[in-house]
Amino acid sequence: MLASTPSNSAALFIGLGIGLTGLLVLALIIRAMRSQTLALGFATTAAQWALAYVAMMGPGLLIGNALFLLTLACPVAAGFVAARAMRNDASPIGVGFVSGFVNLLVVGALVGGGASDTSMMIQGAIWSVGMLVSSSVLAMVGAWLAPRIFTKVGVTTTAQWSWPAPAALFAIVSAATIFLLLITGGLVTGLEAGLAVPDWPNSFGHNMLLYPVSEMKGGVYYEHAHRLFGMLVGVTTFTMVLVVFRQDRRAWVRGLACFALLMVCVQGLMGGLRVTGTLTLSQEAAQLSPSTLIAIAHGIFGQVVFATMALLAALLTMKWKSTMSLRDFAGVSTLHTLTTIAPFVLLVQLFLGASYRHLQVPPHDGHPAYHPAWAMHGHLGFSIIAVLAVILAASRMSGAARETPALKALGTCAALMITALIVQVLLGLLAYVAVLMRKDAAIPLWELMFTSAHQVTGALLFAATILGAAWSWRLVSANAHMEHQLNRSSVA
Repeated sequence: MLASTPSNSAALFIGLGIGLTGLLVLALIIRAMRSQTLALGFATTAAQWALAYVAMMGPGLLIGNALFLLTLACPVAAGFVAARAMRNDASPIGVGFVSGFVNLLVVGALVGGGASDTSMMIQGAIWSVGMLVSSSVLAMVGAWLAPRIFTKVGVTTTAQWSWPAPAALFAIVSAATIFLLLITGGLVTGLEAGLAVPDWPNSFGHNMLLYPVSEMKGGVYYEHAHRLFGMLVGVTTFTMVLVVFRQDRRAWVRGLACFALLMVCVQGLMGGLRVTGTLTLSQEAAQLSPSTLIAIAHGIFGQVVFATMALLAALLTMKWKSTMSLRDFAGVSTLHTLTTIAPFVLLVQLFLGASYRHLQVPPHDGHPAYHPAWAMHGHLGFSIIAVLAVILAASRMSGAARETPALKALGTCAALMITALIVQVLLGLLAYVAVLMRKDAAIPLWELMFTSAHQVTGALLFAATILGAAWSWRLVSANAHMEHQLNRSSVA
């Protein structure tokens, strides 16, 4: 049963009103803008948020100011790219406007905590107009610089760069925002800040979008910033669905895009229920029941969402739509079997890793660390099977690519899988040593780095195996092996 106080309910309804209004305006912007303009605008915002996230971690005055300047340089670079590399498909001023509009998600945080509602509204209006105008102007500066810089260095070519299909490009941007969300989520877990904000979808009784940045300190910053990145992912995925519907007529691909949006929503709900344990707006500990089980599921499902978005990006490429499957490849049965098994093996490994990370208890108050034996030994032992599964699948894919030039994409996927696997194994060993060497409640920086990097590299590896399986089924017909056997029989 939903429990709340009037103020908490008001904050929630204010947020819903702001959100629905924003999505309506966004839909109108999407209708008016080209897909490439939208993709570059959202990519600019994602880059700015990543830089601002690091700047807010307190890296020092010099580095912090440098990162701030880089956030201003992002729309300049985007305008430069739009004018030089996408001049027929993207509008520099449109790119800047889209980026500024998406950045309105953080306006409430910048003006929150004001003396009065009237003051907050005035400041919010000023910030909103300022973001839209400044972002557009900076993008136009980049567009103005593009021809002058190239002319000055003697480059006069007018050739346009090659880009993925518009919907595929936007899906790639969506996958990138999800990857950033995985990074921030990994840092939340690594810093043990998952319960720093006790309520959801509000934050300390504030509407999530209005929680003041001035109060985001310590673990609260990492947890609340993760929520804001979740909002960015939600808005980006919503836009991606509309772009797919505009650019692609395949009903099953449109359905997958809608399913990806549903997955993002479910992932957000799981993240909230991990904190509260039930649907409630209360901040009272007696009414909350944080769930470690949901935390484990949330961590695993996030990687599945990322892999799904990566798959969708592949499905939207021109290569996927234009490729004719080979029907004379003798090794199709082995290829399909190995590439299909690998993702499922890695999914088990993800479950064991997430279970260990969330169930292990670090040393505290003189008590030694607790390491759940089944999860720890299971993750270590099953890693041998996971490594073998990836190596076998990648080896068969590489072999197929060498045998048949038309299967070059399989060789690329195999290289990605092996590279990610090597990095993942090394990070896993370093993370394991770091966790075992921890002596007290203080979290060593190197442990945070290795465990978080191990998690996100696992997401890349899982997504690579999904892409490998998808391309193997797309490039080689499932009937090829049967036809090959029949041909051999007829010859005999």
